[in-house]
Amino acid sequence: MSGRLPTAGAIPGLMIAAPASGEGKTTVMLGLLRALTGRGMVVQPFKSGPDYIDPAFHRAASGRRSFNLDGWAMDGDMLDAIAGEAEGADIILAEGSMGLFDGVASIGATGNGASADIARRMGWPVVLVLDISGQAQSAAATALGFKLLDSGITLAGVILNRVASPRHERLARAGLDAAGIAVLGALPRRGDLVLPERHLGLVQAVEHPALDAAIADYAALLSEHADLDAICRAAATSGQAPSPDPADLPAPPAQRIAMARDAAFSFVYPHVLEGWRRAGAEILPFSPLADEAPAADADMVWLPGGYPELHAGTIAAAARFLDGLRAHAATRPVHGECGGYMVLGEALIDKAGEAHRMAGLLGLVTSHAQRRMHLGYRRAELLGPIAGMAAGTRLRGHEFHYSTIVQQGDEPLARVTDADGAVVAETGSRRGGVTGSYFHMIARDAAHILLGGAA
Repeated sequence: MSGRLPTAGAIPGLMIAAPASGEGKTTVMLGLLRALTGRGMVVQPFKSGPDYIDPAFHRAASGRRSFNLDGWAMDGDMLDAIAGEAEGADIILAEGSMGLFDGVASIGATGNGASADIARRMGWPVVLVLDISGQAQSAAATALGFKLLDSGITLAGVILNRVASPRHERLARAGLDAAGIAVLGALPRRGDLVLPERHLGLVQAVEHPALDAAIADYAALLSEHADLDAICRAAATSGQAPSPDPADLPAPPAQRIAMARDAAFSFVYPHVLEGWRRAGAEILPFSPLADEAPAADADMVWLPGGYPELHAGTIAAAARFLDGLRAHAATRPVHGECGGYMVLGEALIDKAGEAHRMAGLLGLVTSHAQRRMHLGYRRAELLGPIAGMAAGTRLRGHEFHYSTIVQQGDEPLARVTDADGAVVAETGSRRGGVTGSYFHMIARDAAHILLGGAA
């Protein structure tokens, strides 16, 4: 099969998922994106859950922007608005996060944040990637459990990963055949096809030394060892095309936003930027690592998250950037998320214990020498404004970092709780028009969601 699929009604799609992290779904996702694109198909990627890194890999593999879909943080209107980005595509591939059914205990805007939430809502069958190293026929029991656990999910079939030998494949296929589960591919064990990682996940796409060649290798692997025709035939939809409204995307906090964008500041959700642009905001990118100052005529400066801890010395020496940031903060708002928040502080201590002077706009000192993982969904109610977002605004988002706060001397930015309503100590900071938080904004919260309790 080659060429374009018919596109009557909603666009057919698949969820590429796995029983757990580390089973190989990113390899399969990137390989399928490139292999199907190489057949002349227009493939729209999505990522389930709060992840900044995978969408950049998706774009490199498919040539189209990838967007996050999150069943806990987003309501149905926002999910539809983001799904509308698939317009013009022949097929949708969405990459799951963690295990297919893994989410939080409490229900969010449309679900508990599991990849299964998105597959169910969109009507996308699931292709389950199974790492069968260390087992053979027993893989069928895992696959059968995923098929039967939720009647709202359709299991299209499995792709076996890390297959040791032809005999190993035959045994695994025998078990799956007996369970009535289609095998859509069997990928041999390849130790050379591994993407480099660091503490927050994969090394960013922009930092990969030979990304296109790696993706081409994944595509060759999938083309040789998976049934691409069967995979395309398995794609389906709920049958109802979404009716997206651009107003359902996040509204901008200012008109002209100077946005730090480089290897140290790259963690911005694509749907947030798209919402800002569609509302008429202008994004003015600049690079702190290149010692560029924010645009002098910007209404606000936004420092995203990323990996400033890997570039702390360079940032500390970037006098043009730091002076420009301080000059802007004297009259107009500045906001930092996670890594950007750390740069707004007095100092950043790297993992070796060396302290680097930062902007000094907040009384904050953070340390990677005292590492502790902070991870999870967050609700926040602003105690002060973030530029055009007024005090009292309720937000949903996510937090994922290893740095710890060793000094904090400003007013709290927000009341913050986790997905279950437990109070979170990291409230963020505000000093005049300078604000920052470890919290990454995904969407505004519904008015009826109250912090500290259920909806």
